[in-house]
Amino acid sequence: MKKIILLVLAIALSGVATFANEPDSAYLFAYTKMQNEGRSGLLFAWSTDKENWHAIGPEFGFVKSDYSRWGSEKRMIKPFLFYDTDSLWHCIWNLNNTDEAIAYTTSNDLQYWIPQSYFISGNDLDIFSAEKINAERSKQQQISILGKPESGTVNKVPWTIVAGLIKKVQLTDYRNQLWSETTKEDVRRFANLKSVEVSIIPDASKPKKISDMLVGAFFEDINYAADGGLYAELIQNRDFEYDPADKEGRDKNWNSKTAWRTTGDVVFNIESESPLHLNNKNYAVLKVGTGAAAFINDGFDGIAVKAGERYDFSLFTKSVSGKNKKLMVRLVDKDGGILAESSATISTKSWKKLNTVLLVNKTVADARLEILLPQNEVIALDMISLFPQKAFKNRKNGLRADLAQSIADLHPKFVRFPGGCVAHGDGIENIYHWKNTIGVLEARKPQRNLWGYHQTAGLGYYEYFQFCEDIGAEPVPIVAAGVPCQNSAKHGHPLGGQQCGIPMSEMDDYIQDVLDLIEWANGGANTKWGKVRAASGHPKPFDLKYIGIGNEDLISKVFEERFTMIYKAVKEKYPDITIIGTVGPFFEGSDYEEGWKLATKLNVPMVDEHYYVSPGWFIYNQNFYDKYDRSKSKVYLGEYAAHLPGRPNNLETALAEAIHLTALERNGDVVHMASYAPLLAKEGHTQWNPDMIYFNNTTVKPTTGYYVQKMFGQNAGDEYIPCKTVFSDNNEKVKNRIAWSVVRDTKTNELIIKMVNLLPVNANVAIDMSAFQLSNPLVTKTVLSGKPDERNLTPVQ
Repeated sequence: MKKIILLVLAIALSGVATFANEPDSAYLFAYTKMQNEGRSGLLFAWSTDKENWHAIGPEFGFVKSDYSRWGSEKRMIKPFLFYDTDSLWHCIWNLNNTDEAIAYTTSNDLQYWIPQSYFISGNDLDIFSAEKINAERSKQQQISILGKPESGTVNKVPWTIVAGLIKKVQLTDYRNQLWSETTKEDVRRFANLKSVEVSIIPDASKPKKISDMLVGAFFEDINYAADGGLYAELIQNRDFEYDPADKEGRDKNWNSKTAWRTTGDVVFNIESESPLHLNNKNYAVLKVGTGAAAFINDGFDGIAVKAGERYDFSLFTKSVSGKNKKLMVRLVDKDGGILAESSATISTKSWKKLNTVLLVNKTVADARLEILLPQNEVIALDMISLFPQKAFKNRKNGLRADLAQSIADLHPKFVRFPGGCVAHGDGIENIYHWKNTIGVLEARKPQRNLWGYHQTAGLGYYEYFQFCEDIGAEPVPIVAAGVPCQNSAKHGHPLGGQQCGIPMSEMDDYIQDVLDLIEWANGGANTKWGKVRAASGHPKPFDLKYIGIGNEDLISKVFEERFTMIYKAVKEKYPDITIIGTVGPFFEGSDYEEGWKLATKLNVPMVDEHYYVSPGWFIYNQNFYDKYDRSKSKVYLGEYAAHLPGRPNNLETALAEAIHLTALERNGDVVHMASYAPLLAKEGHTQWNPDMIYFNNTTVKPTTGYYVQKMFGQNAGDEYIPCKTVFSDNNEKVKNRIAWSVVRDTKTNELIIKMVNLLPVNANVAIDMSAFQLSNPLVTKTVLSGKPDERNLTPVQ
């Protein structure tokens, strides 16, 4: 054995009811809370006499509407439940009070429901006639539940149905109670616990091969992760393509002029006739009078620059006169001090690109760009850009060096992009198309970001692939499965949600786009799309091995049909590419079940699982993957994180995630990849918490959870060593808060031991190393510890 690496992560010290005399049958009332506008989901109450009603889990929805936008439209209005001759329960409800859109789902037992389908009206639901639906809907009645009137339907059912629902609620309440445990109650929970003795006895004779690609990075343009973040461009709205629709009209000041202002004798307009490119239709037109005038951009919360560094400035411009006119370009601090300046000359009536370099003389965090305009002239400007020459790896159109390095330091074995929900977009027109993000910048097509801002596409597929190559990570692009995000609004379509998917008449073209992506990544320079890649500066193929189809989708019939078409086409043309399917946004439920059924049916090699759960879930689900069928699809855990109330990222959440990572290593034969999400968040522009890395214009702020991911990413292995373990205290609550993993890197001959202690007391661990036949190994020990609520902890070696 060449080397032993020991990682220690720890907190620093400081029943189900039954029923007697059960009836043979009962009446079951199915409803949703009227006063909650249908957001509670499908609820049940039972009675033996139709007079005295007993609510079954008043806060527990057995079915929740998953239609369209979060919060505003996920409603279940006037549900009606009926049993038909096909031995199925059918539930239909209105989706809103403004149109005839309805939802439909079925169940065998009223507990497990298939994924929902959505229709314009009952006439579109061909399973039943409109007369049948209207007849069942007419059976709705009003009943008082817990003193409040509710509207729903009553069915007579065997008592076993009612008992099953009650048991379901009780079991759910019990497990939720376990999963809600936090360290705040540990003083009481472990009041008499002094310390725990743990003996770990490895069996080196039975190593198990595990994935050597387990820990990776998930990048999504959320929380201003791209523009104003990882993408090094310093000018905001450089192409004048900001649009009120980016923010769905909520910000009246968000438009093509956002981030730009003028001083002096100048009129500023936006025009679109004869644009620089059809994908970049807007540009600024400045009519300058006889006085001094300037065109100013403050960047993203200011422009951060460093003394002694050079910045590449460029723009496209033309003038009405076509005469030589000089533009002065400078960076200015908040007091008006000049930090850098240069000049460029306008000389034509047609679009021309101008370039110059600004050498900065002072470090400031909040500079602004000023373009001093020529007098008595009308000029047009577009694609105004300012880039640090010291971008990551000194790449042109590259990445912010410190943020990119913080990701590289994770040693991710892969990088997933362009995201989760961003990949399949808010509606069909917002689906992310890779072809819009390659080539020269002025030809790329920007679009509205699902998270409520703007995407320039400056950080595009070429830059994603190049970054992966730079840090030695496998690229894992994710494409939509022919449907947008199920949380989409209507955006002009008859239905929201998946909007009935990309029309079948357009699916062949969409599938070809996916095939073209693989050719662009892997094709030789003599192929159509390989030639495009080579023209961008990368003649050598990127050697793409993985592609994801879909992202935590509703596994509807609309999805299944389109996913199957894409999957079969890719598999046929590129059999060596590992295709990653999707099984919905949760670790259970109809999408999870149906997604796995579809993956098994099609023999999909890998599926993408997502879950954001409490630390208690990780504590009590360490065997989650132990029970997975090894003969079925491998797992890519594409998004996960521990969430506490208030969404902090602290030692408690980090250790919960560390516990899970040890379980993933133990199950590294079935779990092939995993990535925490989200990755980046800019302070002051955050839509989602917690995130792994926070930042502002000058500072990168890794979280405690970041260091857990880094410890596991930098200390991976390809063999898992099984162990026998003996505890001095066999209390399950004690044992579940201690986790370990012993792996070996056969390439470096390193033995890596990870131990996690989420108890408020010491865990004294003894490891029998005799099985490894060590001879004077070099031993390093890294410890991450502190109080559970601490947020800014770093490992100590």
